[in-house]
Parts: sequence; structure tokens; C-alpha cells
Amino acid sequence: MTTEQDKMLAGEHYWINDPELTEIRFQTRELVDQFNLTQPRDAGHKNALQQRIFGAVGDNVHIEKPMRIDYGRNTTIGSNVFINFNFTLLDCCPVTIGDNVFIAPNVQIYTASHPMDIEQRNAHIGFAAPVTIGNNVWIGGGCIILSGVTIGDGAVIGAGSVVTRDIPANVTAFGNPCKVR
Repeated sequence: MTTEQDKMLAGEHYWINDPELTEIRFQTRELVDQFNLTQPRDAGHKNALQQRIFGAVGDNVHIEKPMRIDYGRNTTIGSNVFINFNFTLLDCCPVTIGDNVFIAPNVQIYTASHPMDIEQRNAHIGFAAPVTIGNNVWIGGGCIILSGVTIGDGAVIGAGSVVTRDIPANVTAFGNPCKVR
């Protein structure tokens, strides 16, 4: 039997209020709250919590507080990653953050989406698509990265951009919608 979690991870329509999914979100948010309350100098405790929150975390990952995370377990973070203040992650589908990635303050990554059909939306039906951020990427402050997007290795995303489509490797892109410039 296919669970709502299986459907969610597969990008199919799923019931957002499923008790199993709700419990996972509660558990993740409790860990994130602990992370957000950790003293700034207590790197060991912050690192231990990062390992519990995310599916996989590489070496030398630094995340500033606060952050907000939906599931956490659906996200892998490479090595030598810096994530600045006010990071929001809705990881209903897999999120991959490569090595040597810099994420500026107030960045939001959304794998989640909702149907255009009002009845489905009111029934709390959702769907999601993965987000992939390659190696050596810099994402400027206030960016929003939407579901299904891949950002290629070495790309730079300008501050305030709304990334609605894939961005190729080794380019500078910015704007709303984000475009290669």
C-alpha cells in the first residue's frame, strides 16, 4: 500500500494533514527549535542537531539561526556549506545542496506546491518536486527557489531573485523571474 509519504516523495498528489506526515513535521520542528535556541558558541551541539535534522550533512557545514524546516530528512547538504540567517526549507521532496555552497540571509527553498483546483486545495492536497543546488553555487539574499528547479555548478543567483526554472552551470542569473544575464 502506498502511504501519503510515499506519494509526497514521488511528486504525486498527497494529503498534507496525514498523521504520519504531521508527526514527522512536529519532530523536525522540535529539533529546529532546539537548534534555534542553541548558544552561538556551542558549535558541537549545533552540529549534532544538524545531523539529526537533515538526511545527510557533510563536513564543515555552518548554519546561522534561525531556520525553519518542514521535514529535514529529505535534504542532503554537502561539505563546506554556509547558510546564513532566516533560512526556510519546505523539503516535501528531496533537496540536494552541493559542496562549497553559500546561501545568503532570508533564502527560501520550496519543493512544495498546491493544486490550482480550489476543491483539491481546500482538501489540503499538495504535491512537490525536488530541488537541486550544484557545487560552488552562491545564492544571494532574499532569493526564493521554487519546486522542480536545478541550479548548475558554479552558478551565482543574484539577491532577490525568484528562481522558477533551471539555471545552467557557471552563469550569473537574477531577477523575477530569474534569468541568465
